[in-house]
Amino acid sequence: MKSVGKFRSLTQWVAKGTPWVWINAGAVAISVLMVLGLVGLIAARGLVYFWPNDIVEVKLNSEYTSEGEIKQWAGNIWSQEVVPVSRLNNADVPEGTTEVTRYLIKTGNRGMDGFDFRWINDFQIESMEYPASYLQIERREWGNFYGTPVRVLENGTQVETANEAALLDAFEQRLDRALDLYHEVKDIEQGDIGKINYQLEKLRLKQRKYELDDELTEENLAEIDATKAALNDEYQVLQQKRQQLYDELSRDTMVMMTADGREKEIPFSQIVGFIAPNTFNTLDQLAVFAHNFWNFLSEEPREANTEGGVFPAIFGTVVMVLLMSLLVTPFGVIAAVYLREYAKQGIVTRTVRIAVNNLAGVPSIVYGVFGLGFFVYFLGGSIDELFYPEAAPAPVFGTPGLMWASLTLALLTVPVVIVATEEGLSRIPRSLREGSYALGATKFETMIKVIIPMASPAIMTGMILAVARAAGEVAPLMLVGVVKLAPTLPLDGNAPFLHLDRKFMHLGFHIYDVGFQSPNVEAARPLVYATAGLLVAVIGFLNLAAVYIRNNLREKYKALEM
Repeated sequence: MKSVGKFRSLTQWVAKGTPWVWINAGAVAISVLMVLGLVGLIAARGLVYFWPNDIVEVKLNSEYTSEGEIKQWAGNIWSQEVVPVSRLNNADVPEGTTEVTRYLIKTGNRGMDGFDFRWINDFQIESMEYPASYLQIERREWGNFYGTPVRVLENGTQVETANEAALLDAFEQRLDRALDLYHEVKDIEQGDIGKINYQLEKLRLKQRKYELDDELTEENLAEIDATKAALNDEYQVLQQKRQQLYDELSRDTMVMMTADGREKEIPFSQIVGFIAPNTFNTLDQLAVFAHNFWNFLSEEPREANTEGGVFPAIFGTVVMVLLMSLLVTPFGVIAAVYLREYAKQGIVTRTVRIAVNNLAGVPSIVYGVFGLGFFVYFLGGSIDELFYPEAAPAPVFGTPGLMWASLTLALLTVPVVIVATEEGLSRIPRSLREGSYALGATKFETMIKVIIPMASPAIMTGMILAVARAAGEVAPLMLVGVVKLAPTLPLDGNAPFLHLDRKFMHLGFHIYDVGFQSPNVEAARPLVYATAGLLVAVIGFLNLAAVYIRNNLREKYKALEM
């Protein structure tokens, strides 16, 4: 009898659905843990990229190094691993050794030694020290340089310094001066000279348009020539100023000594910054970490995207997602309203809904091919022929750019918005519609003032899902606008300010480029994790902003739904 009672209780327990609740809860918990674990792994691997590591000086045992080989190195210990001797294929391994610890050391000094990294086996090491005199210099080209400062030169003449502290002070003062001059040069090149070049190109196109329209009169030509002359005069003044700054920028150099005693003269114009990590305490390390992270967010990439920051990629990603959201929301909402409120419910409408659902499963690269063929070549080429004939044969909109990338992703995500909006419209009580009609409102007024506002939380849900998918897409963007390195941002001070025809950088493509196209794989690996973590953070921020707006709208219209 007891067994029958237990079986009956178990049957009732299953019939109530309690096991399925626990199974679903367990599945959700496992999914959350997996997501948190993945994000944690990306964050841990990526944040290491910004942490200042000590500089180790490694002296090699001459017994295990070949003649002529450098026997002293300095750099950061990048990683280490224990491997069996069979993997080394080295006859000089000490007898009786079965496992060897290998150190991957970032030795830098690429211009002198050819490689940034070097594997060193533990049995080759005679000593490992951490001298306080070593500096890690970040250069604009050729990566990091590791060494000790020897002297500062001004126009080739050595600057007298009483001691090592005075030498570092002279180094820091001249570096600050060089950085100020460098930023001034960049402002002139990208700001003033860039603006003049943009205006000169506009004048060239204006003159060409006059020629095509047979309107190039002497008066128009004289006006264009006068404007060109004024711009060229301004350009010459800026060129002279820029050359003077370059001459001042090339005045000072720093002589550094490598671990094996070789000297290298480094112009201050090529130095981004320096640190002495072996002298740091925890607060110094945190300060450098914050500084490196900020530079990563705010600077442009260097060295084939393996150095510097990712600001252009962040900017391009955010602008593209915002434009995509502005494009996809009206089309998705209008389509959903028509299908739910206006279309006759029959086989045609059901077929359209099936087609919309199927579109959500089409591979993204197919949308990219469609965007390239229809948007870029057909629409863009037609726009160029109608409105920009003076620019031929150079395309204006007949080439991949920001607008076509946004439209392609809008097309890719519009099924998500349609489905979510339809679900929201179906949950609005019919009594609200009838009450609006009873008060004399037309169907259009009811839709605009009652139904769509109440469905706005569902619309925001669809937009959240669209943003989450579009922000991480890379395959279609490779065909319709994204590039490895964009010379300028799509937004600047030249009218019309937002240039929809320009190509742009994207965090997703940046990850692909750094991870698979980088000439320096070991140096790029932490950067891949850092950029991936940043992309997750950007998508999370955009989604949280949309969720906040959706929740506010839901609270606003909750009373009406009741």
